[in-house]
Amino acid sequence: MSLLFPSDPPPFEEISGSAPLLLVCDHASNRVPAALGGLGLPGERLREHIAVDIGAAAVTRLLAPALGAAAILASYSRLVIDCNRALDDPSSIPSLSDGIAIPGNRELSDAARDARRAEIFAPYHAAIARRLAAAATVPALISIHSFTPVMRGVVRPWHIGVLWADDPRIAAPLLAALSAEAALVVGDNLPYSAREPRGYTVSHHAHAPGFPHVAIELRQDLVADEAGVREWAQRLARVLDPILADQTLYRVARR
Repeated sequence: MSLLFPSDPPPFEEISGSAPLLLVCDHASNRVPAALGGLGLPGERLREHIAVDIGAAAVTRLLAPALGAAAILASYSRLVIDCNRALDDPSSIPSLSDGIAIPGNRELSDAARDARRAEIFAPYHAAIARRLAAAATVPALISIHSFTPVMRGVVRPWHIGVLWADDPRIAAPLLAALSAEAALVVGDNLPYSAREPRGYTVSHHAHAPGFPHVAIELRQDLVADEAGVREWAQRLARVLDPILADQTLYRVARR
């Protein structure tokens, strides 16, 4: 069973860079393959957070060249298959997301699930693995996401969250640099924690092999337009540049 038509974009977008750093954006797009007919959802639903991390792709596209880094961005919505979830995770292909039913994900056959895994999930992660394996030294991995300003009626005050588990090599100096900016409210493993559960991409490609890594969450209202995207890409480039310039960072450290 084939999923992607020749007219559909490839499963990932790749940006070249020479630094020993890879940026990844798992939830970069709200695109749905033509064969799936929008998953039975109205168009406005596909513009919401359930389908895409608003602003994350745009920040990634500016930040990568600013750091001289390569980047891999997923080309299809997390509602088709979530590239940051293990394949055996129930939320990998959700039939319900934030209380919203996803008609096109109900009662899927094994063949339909396998097609999404084989044609979207697997090529995206193979591209990440290839890029990391091609690095001339131990590479670093940074994952870019965004979060909603309000969740279930609760206001989230953080402008940015730094998510990390047990490798502080990038996270600790990044938290310090961001917290030094008085205007910012910075979340240390907030509004989500990297400790439980771990996102699949960082866990699989960086934590397991012992590469330096961190996940960054940006509040969506701050990166919802071009000016906000530019401001945050420039800020992240400024604070990350001296951290990534430390050559002692690029070594294997398994925990």
